[in-house]
Amino acid sequence: MAEKSSSNYKIQNIVATTSLEKPIPLTKLARTQPNTEYNPETFPGLVLRVKEPKSAVLVFSSGNLVCTGTKSIAQVKQVIQAVIKQLKKINVKITAKPKITVQNIVASGTINLKLNLNFLALEMENTEYEPEQFPGLVYKLIEPNATFLLFSNGKLVCTGTKNKPQLEFSMKQLLKNVKVALKTYKK
Repeated sequence: MAEKSSSNYKIQNIVATTSLEKPIPLTKLARTQPNTEYNPETFPGLVLRVKEPKSAVLVFSSGNLVCTGTKSIAQVKQVIQAVIKQLKKINVKITAKPKITVQNIVASGTINLKLNLNFLALEMENTEYEPEQFPGLVYKLIEPNATFLLFSNGKLVCTGTKNKPQLEFSMKQLLKNVKVALKTYKK
């Protein structure tokens, strides 16, 4: 009988990159589009805000984009299409089909256990816990690469995974490692 994992999570943010394979006139884009912020003296990229789905895109003159704030790959695609539509308004026609690369997924969730963070910091490897500075324990999973913030109420944040299977596997590994540590605590 397979053990039911008692962890659940919700994706809060996906950071994805792509290239439109064309130079983008950032000054022209900033001048003509109201949903942009561009201060080349302080940062080389233009920030383009998309209302639906709510997100922000860094647009670089090279045609590279960094998309943040979305909660699914479908939303990332929607946002990139919205950017392409805005570029069309300033006569920049994008012909290449953008290849999307997920750089990071941030998820929040719970493992439905009360956690003794002092004990976990001692029992588990790759942890950092300084309760005077921050109430959460930082736990780094090496394979797959993921970083967790664990709180005593069982709530957590996971960052560093690049796709859903990796995120799910990381959550299972976390649960397994916490349960192994807790077994020694109960003895």
